[in-house]
Amino acid sequence: MDPTISSLDTAFWITSAAILTLLVLSAYFSGSETALTAASRGKLRARADKGSRGAAKALEITEDNERLIGSVLLCNNLVNILATSLATAMFTRLFGESGVALATFVMTLLVLIFAEVLPKTYAITNAETAASATAPIITHVVKVFSPIVSAVRFLVRGVLRIFGVKTDPDSHILAVREEIAGALYLGHSEGVVEKEDRDRILGALDLGDRAVEEIMLHRSQIEMIDASAPPETILEQCLQSNHTRLPVFRDDPDNIIGVIHAKDLLRAMHKMVADGNSGTKPLKSFNVLDVAKTPYFVPETTTLDDQMRQFLRMRSHFALVIDEYGTLQGLITLEDILEEIVGEITDEFDEAHDIDVQKSEDGHFLVEGAMTIRDFNRATDLNLPDEEANTVAGLVIHEAQIIPKVGQVFSFHGFRFEVVAREDNRITQLKIRPL
Repeated sequence: MDPTISSLDTAFWITSAAILTLLVLSAYFSGSETALTAASRGKLRARADKGSRGAAKALEITEDNERLIGSVLLCNNLVNILATSLATAMFTRLFGESGVALATFVMTLLVLIFAEVLPKTYAITNAETAASATAPIITHVVKVFSPIVSAVRFLVRGVLRIFGVKTDPDSHILAVREEIAGALYLGHSEGVVEKEDRDRILGALDLGDRAVEEIMLHRSQIEMIDASAPPETILEQCLQSNHTRLPVFRDDPDNIIGVIHAKDLLRAMHKMVADGNSGTKPLKSFNVLDVAKTPYFVPETTTLDDQMRQFLRMRSHFALVIDEYGTLQGLITLEDILEEIVGEITDEFDEAHDIDVQKSEDGHFLVEGAMTIRDFNRATDLNLPDEEANTVAGLVIHEAQIIPKVGQVFSFHGFRFEVVAREDNRITQLKIRPL
């Protein structure tokens, strides 16, 4: 046998085996990168809690995504470049100068199909399983190449700093809240998540970003008791009220000196009447302040999350909201905060209200002016901005810079607003439609 042909056959098969091995390694590194970056950390945590060591390793190495991706990409590029170099040398020996173009074409197809698309498709489909399986091996890869990756990372950050780009190694690409919100909106658009479920979860997530002033009952709508009123009048007012707790003021509605609970009031008056021996007016000596509780004041800038925790800690459901000058602005209850999560809560004592948002055939939404922008957005799935105002009427006044008259029309933020009704200086009803 010709020694040259034998040598060529041996080199051909050795080179082919090396290229195949390198393609397998490339597929492994590509799939590992996709699996570890696409896997849900929540699902990995659940697997780790059930005893999966692979999931625990995956959680550990994904803590520093930059180092993980750098190490895997370094290995992936090394094997791809080496495989392409070997293929070029082999095809050049076999076909001469045309072997370069042929090697480029063949390796592009092989890398694209078997080392990129195929493993990454599998990794995305079975992200947590693949991540748990590959994490123990990739952990050693990351340790071995960590010094090189650190040097590359230092160089990259230096180059980016020259162009004014600052990187934070401890920041995540997406905040957890944004990731959850995005998943909920996507699930709702695909029909997997109900709108009510989406709104409840988002409402709970938003509690830390919203202040009590956004949902409080405004002072103009607070029902109060005058401490100087006759006991019979106070009793009648409590019996006629739909509320259990009522603030007590003296001389000026801003001067809140207590909060009366209807049950405490009735108990005290019943005891006084039952103990009375004579006289036509057994309640004449009754003093409402004897049963009133100390008012609880909170700043208007307190977040809903903090306020709910305070309510639970103090075993209280009622607080008066004040501004920086100590002036009464409104009141808030635990029920108000819970309604931001679960929606409107009503019982048999609540007044019947008409639907706050009514959609007409021409695409207009008929809205109460006092409706909060957040409630409007949740009811209509639209996106009115709520940075400058809490209510729909407040947004119109803010943008118009005037108190509009009935019939005036405004267009801003991609919506058309028409004032339908107004009482004194308050807009009570509007028509809104997207432009």
